[in-house]
Amino acid sequence: VQLQASGGGLVQAGTSLRLSCVASRRTFWNNGMGWFRQPPGKEREFVAGISWNGGFTGYPDPVKGRFTISRDNAKNTVYLQMDNLKPEDTAVYYCAAARGASYSVNRRDYNYWGQGTQVTVSS
Repeated sequence: VQLQASGGGLVQAGTSLRLSCVASRRTFWNNGMGWFRQPPGKEREFVAGISWNGGFTGYPDPVKGRFTISRDNAKNTVYLQMDNLKPEDTAVYYCAAARGASYSVNRRDYNYWGQGTQVTVSS
């Protein structure tokens, strides 16, 4: 396993969670990183991305202002802070390393994936 995601759980709407993604066996300090999620019965979708040095980040409208991606290259770790969670945020969350230095909204631009961590938000 090269990317290990953790931090998911069952929470109530309006609360927060922080997901972590730790890289092992190799480093991704020069790769863009992304978080995706896959709700039940739906396709995997982009929720956050960050460039190799953290200088650029991006979010789709449904999570903008509530989710924050960050990275600590010294620790080979990427984080996803999720605030004001909603039931529609319920999904399996995956971290991924991009092929290049920038992030992408397209999952085909990522070639390393973590195993996923379940986030369930109750109303």
